[in-house]
Amino acid sequence: MGDTQFLETPQGRTLAYHKFSGRMPAVVFLGGLRSDMTGTKAVHLEAWARRSGREFLRFDYSGHGDSSGDFTEGCIGEWHEDTVAALEGLTEGKVVVVGSSMGGWQALLLAQRMPEKLAGIVTIAAAPDFTEDGYWDVWTEEERKTVMEEGEIALPSEYGDAMVITRKLIEDGRNHFVLRGPLRVDVPMRMLQGTADMDVPTEVALRLLDHVEGDNIHLELIKDADHRFSTPECLDTITRSVEEVLIHA
Repeated sequence: MGDTQFLETPQGRTLAYHKFSGRMPAVVFLGGLRSDMTGTKAVHLEAWARRSGREFLRFDYSGHGDSSGDFTEGCIGEWHEDTVAALEGLTEGKVVVVGSSMGGWQALLLAQRMPEKLAGIVTIAAAPDFTEDGYWDVWTEEERKTVMEEGEIALPSEYGDAMVITRKLIEDGRNHFVLRGPLRVDVPMRMLQGTADMDVPTEVALRLLDHVEGDNIHLELIKDADHRFSTPECLDTITRSVEEVLIHA
């Protein structure tokens, strides 16, 4: 689906991306932690966008996929800088962002930082504040000591190699919480969540729904869907939600 292109960010990082032009507002996919733009959901959305004639952008954060840097050197704030750079450098006008897992956190940070850029939000198993709620708060004292003294800890992952979580990631995450202060979204927002998600429990989605303020925010639960959210039914649910947001955009 086209050749990979590259964007130099103001911070000196190089982001790999795929983009094509079409009807506005553009749809932008924001991937999850240690995911890249070749994942099932990103590729499915691009195929839908091409069929629809909709402008579309997917990209890799630094330390992910074909972008520069190492994953263990990154953090929420730097990946947010990447996201802002991609939106400012590669899109015009308002956009609909589709954020998966950590990408959902990034979408909410955009709602705080540059709400005028957004026409709508779709989140898939959004994981706001996960560095604290999903890691630090549930770790043992020994695990906390390891990451603070050694600078990182390797955690088992069902997706392949161990997930390395760094002290930098934990400490930087605390500067970007969205569930511990006011959070308003004044554009249509659709939240998708699988009930069998073992990485981001349904309680996270319910907490976000209760916390965020806005007039057009819906949560849809998909029974037995897991964190990948990549079955044909789940993929159709994503595109349907994007189409619904676009109606109101």
